[in-house]
Amino acid sequence: MATPVENTKFDEYLEYPCPFTFKIMGLANVNLTDQILEKLQPLAPGDYSPKVKPSSKGNYESVTVVATVTSGKHIEEIYNVISNIDDVRHML
Repeated sequence: MATPVENTKFDEYLEYPCPFTFKIMGLANVNLTDQILEKLQPLAPGDYSPKVKPSSKGNYESVTVVATVTSGKHIEEIYNVISNIDDVRHML
């Protein structure tokens, strides 16, 4: 399980609303992208085109998705919800 985001300085560096890139690493062959989008849509509705890249052995994959965020708290909320998906291993 991922560590919650704490003491971030997003509000000092970003002007909202703005696009924000999330990179999620998790298990392959478990419809990871669908799981991520299912959780992301209610938090940040949008028409997403995630980029998926499998690991060299094919056991894991990374999903990169750009969402429009409205605040530092919004980024943290998305991070916490997505990182709590069982098949997610890391999130940047």
